[in-house]
Amino acid sequence: MAAAAVFFATEVLFIRWMTIRGIPTEVQLASRAFGQLLWVMPTMMVSGIGVFRTKRAPMHVFRGLSSLICWGLYYYSFTRLDMATGTVLSFTNVMFTTMLAGVLLGERVDRWRWTGTIVGLVGVAVMLRPGAQVDWIGAAAAIGAAIAWCGITVTSRMLTTTETTKTVLAWVGLVTFSGVLPFAIHAWVPLNLGDMALMLLVATVCPGIIFLVTEALRAGEASAIAPFQYLRIVVVAVAGWILYGEVPDLFGWIGAAIILGGAMVVTIAEARRR
Repeated sequence: MAAAAVFFATEVLFIRWMTIRGIPTEVQLASRAFGQLLWVMPTMMVSGIGVFRTKRAPMHVFRGLSSLICWGLYYYSFTRLDMATGTVLSFTNVMFTTMLAGVLLGERVDRWRWTGTIVGLVGVAVMLRPGAQVDWIGAAAAIGAAIAWCGITVTSRMLTTTETTKTVLAWVGLVTFSGVLPFAIHAWVPLNLGDMALMLLVATVCPGIIFLVTEALRAGEASAIAPFQYLRIVVVAVAGWILYGEVPDLFGWIGAAIILGGAMVVTIAEARRR
């Protein structure tokens, strides 16, 4: 889980670097989606078109669109926010998932998960208070990405009751890549070999985050290892400070601490429930 956190933080650094290099967000996202497709290509070659066989195609499409919207807004948010703020706001996905879990999945949401959710939302209010030096469009994109992540979580829980993992991943790769490709073609700009190599590196390495998280949950107790995902804020904050001189103001740090505290309470409560 710690390695996954570092990979997540590294992806944020790549997003910032590619943006500075002038690579459009749409092209970055197409590269990322293509990488997701590459990771399931061996399974598709073995299973053939049968890997897409399902009776729940609309649900798969909705999950794929949720992924596309989530990653699109997530990537875009880092073109307007400092890396630490964008990363912290992405953790609000656990709060929005908690609010939707009871309604859509019929789950019992205990007092600890509700407490963590309320605390986290208070942290958002502190970080985005009136007069704060935070780009509101970027913040809205980051929170929108967190809400879209709920679509991924909820549909994944629904699909895993009847679908295999390889079928879910194959549909995600297909929907996200085909969905973003027209936008990437429209936004395309000439790239040199170095930029192409950079995008290929991101495309092949970043989908490994899912693999690392899966193996982490297979190897250890969820309640013990889940908090390690929050290491990425440390890596991102230090890298943002050293490389770009990005330092949130005092209330930004206070809001971030409150959000992370609430997210950790929800995460541990969810892990123990499972």
